[in-house]
Amino acid sequence: MGGGRTGFLFTALVTSLAGFLSAFSPNYLCLIVLRFLVGVGLGGGHVLASWFLEFVPAPSRGAWMVVFSFFWTVGTILEASLAWVIMPILSWRCLLGISSLPSFLLLLFFSVTPESPRYLCTNGRLHEAMFVLEKMASMNNKVLPSGVLTPSCTTSQVNYSLHTSEAMHLIALGKHEISNDEETSSNIGGISSLKRLLSPKLRRPTLLLWIVFFGNAFAYYGIVLLTSELSDVNRRCALIEVHSSQQQDANLYKDVFITSFAEIPGLVLSAAIVDRVGRKVSMWAMLFTSCAFLAPLIFQQKEAMTTSLLFGARTCIMGSFTVLYIYAPEVYPTSVRSTGVGVASSMGRIGGVVCPIVAVGLVENCRQMEAILLFEVVMLLAGLGAFLFPFETKCCELSDSLNSCN
Repeated sequence: MGGGRTGFLFTALVTSLAGFLSAFSPNYLCLIVLRFLVGVGLGGGHVLASWFLEFVPAPSRGAWMVVFSFFWTVGTILEASLAWVIMPILSWRCLLGISSLPSFLLLLFFSVTPESPRYLCTNGRLHEAMFVLEKMASMNNKVLPSGVLTPSCTTSQVNYSLHTSEAMHLIALGKHEISNDEETSSNIGGISSLKRLLSPKLRRPTLLLWIVFFGNAFAYYGIVLLTSELSDVNRRCALIEVHSSQQQDANLYKDVFITSFAEIPGLVLSAAIVDRVGRKVSMWAMLFTSCAFLAPLIFQQKEAMTTSLLFGARTCIMGSFTVLYIYAPEVYPTSVRSTGVGVASSMGRIGGVVCPIVAVGLVENCRQMEAILLFEVVMLLAGLGAFLFPFETKCCELSDSLNSCN
């Protein structure tokens, strides 16, 4: 595997190029193919989260990962505002072209993006790992303790004074033993990595992560889509006169823009509790609370009430999703971390694909009660999955091999 920098480059190139070219699609089929490639590029985004995680010390890992997730929300709000401004006066091509520009900015930072010292160390590239650590120490006006860098996970306690991750340990000069445990190697094949995800130590957390990722994504994208669907469908199902198409679009973008701000209190909430009450409690509590917000929508509500309830539900589901993306990389050892999070994230993508086909389809067919009940069941199962996670990772060190897993 190529490490975090490779994932960084892949995400930037595929997302930016496919996103920009989709603005010039000559036909619908070409547009679908290019947007699919955008999705492929975005699917590599979990690598960035895992890479960032390996630079952050355990005591403040939760808070910093929330800060990391904040930029997703910034992008969501900016995109909603762009659609609100651009679509009524220009075209979707302009929107897609402008929306692809931030991805090109990632390419500007690639040359100064360091590889994770943990990844380098577990691959035996100790000199490169040492160079990265020395550079980090210099930037933070610190001095590395004298010693030899090894990939061992058992030699000493973590020193957070360097503001690096707890990935590496420096041992006294003269102790040159380097672990050759094959489980610390990140150069393992894809099939082998998948098998390790279902090994006895990782089987339960892996299967539960798949369930929780599916449920979170199903609910998150469902709530986003409900924002645009419920008001319009309620008018149509109630045979109320529908406004002009342009006015409907303006109202749609306005509603999406307003509810996008719900992600900000969701991030604040997750930052406030993730390192205090822990990952597990944070996830299941916010999932169940999101269920409570959606429950009144089983029955048709006034538009203001509908928007308010969806605002609250989106606050909680965003908080839960944020904590899930903190918890998942902490569960796995370095050798399978990106693969584990990637597969789990793929389960979330499946949830995002299934959601509009099933749940939103029910809403459009004037079956709002059944759709909301489906969301309730999925979120309850995801909350139960979070409750059943086998261990808490708050303030725990990241592991490098299966032997050192919780």
